[in-house]
Amino acid sequence: MFLMLEQIYKHLFVKYKFMFVLFKNNIGTIMDTVGNRIKKIMDHLNLNYNSFSKELGYSDVVVGNVIKGRNKPSFDFVNKLTQTFDWVDVRWILTGQGEMLLENNITNKTKAVYKLKTDNLVDNQAIPLYDIEAVAGLVPLFTNAQETKPIDHISIPHLPKCDGAVHITGDSMYPLLKSGDIIMYKEIQDIANDIFWGEMYLLSISMSGEEMVVVKFIQKSEKGEGYVKLVSQNKHHQDRDIKITRIMALALVKASVRINSMS
Repeated sequence: MFLMLEQIYKHLFVKYKFMFVLFKNNIGTIMDTVGNRIKKIMDHLNLNYNSFSKELGYSDVVVGNVIKGRNKPSFDFVNKLTQTFDWVDVRWILTGQGEMLLENNITNKTKAVYKLKTDNLVDNQAIPLYDIEAVAGLVPLFTNAQETKPIDHISIPHLPKCDGAVHITGDSMYPLLKSGDIIMYKEIQDIANDIFWGEMYLLSISMSGEEMVVVKFIQKSEKGEGYVKLVSQNKHHQDRDIKITRIMALALVKASVRINSMS
């Protein structure tokens, strides 16, 4: 598999290496568009300059200069980019033709990390993936996590410490998250005192005696103490103020994984 991809890259770079000669003579127009396309990759991954640069092994200054069109990307830079994110079409990066995602039968995974300044990254961890419907909600999952059998484990390097992972449904956090994405979470024990305002949470809300599981940003409510405001990324969903006592379970979203099945 990796040998095949390496051969494809070699073929494409031989075919498109002439573009780097054009870059030297026409930085003003070509580099701006290439920089914009690289920025689209960063945005697709929901990464900032620092995180994106670490993934590539370059400083954020180098990456920033390329994206902003101040410097042309070297052959090694583009090669590293397409090796790190092997679902990106190198032809699209260099010429703008085609689509960002490769049109092949490979299942591609993209991740996004939502890291607090106080978080320490773990080199490697096996995060249990749970079927939230099978365990009948977030409250029983958190209550009986040690006894609940996961359906799988997710191993992704350089993530904050996570307690578990679940698939999400709905479109309230689109395009940041979409139905079918996997989120990794860290459970919050003291709901009343340990909320980081403005961060994204997986939470269980009591609704007429039923448990409703959602993913939302939590902000301070204008109604004052005892309330929180639940905010969606999708602007078609209205913000909602609820009593904090209605939150039955709460977890901070630490990372997400999106699986792109290409055909």
